[in-house]
Amino acid sequence: MKMRIIEISGNKFSNMNGFYREVESKMTSELNWKIGRNLNAFNDVLYGGFGVHDVDEKYILKWHRSEKSKSELKHFDRIIEIIREHENIELQLT
Repeated sequence: MKMRIIEISGNKFSNMNGFYREVESKMTSELNWKIGRNLNAFNDVLYGGFGVHDVDEKYILKWHRSEKSKSELKHFDRIIEIIREHENIELQLT
């Protein structure tokens, strides 16, 4: 079975508000409400069931232009830690 691939692009944001907008557009696009603007809400989205992937579904999260994001987001390292805590996510930084 082929794993779902979810892609976010560091070219589309340069601050945390932009990051949350990008996450919403790629991971919760079917919802009629916005996610919280904090890392706890982001962590909840990663579990699934809030949009494009199911709870505990295995998927690949590709973060394009991650080096740009690393230089612009003060919470980048914590975001990466949060993602890596989810065993169902294969993180690919490009």
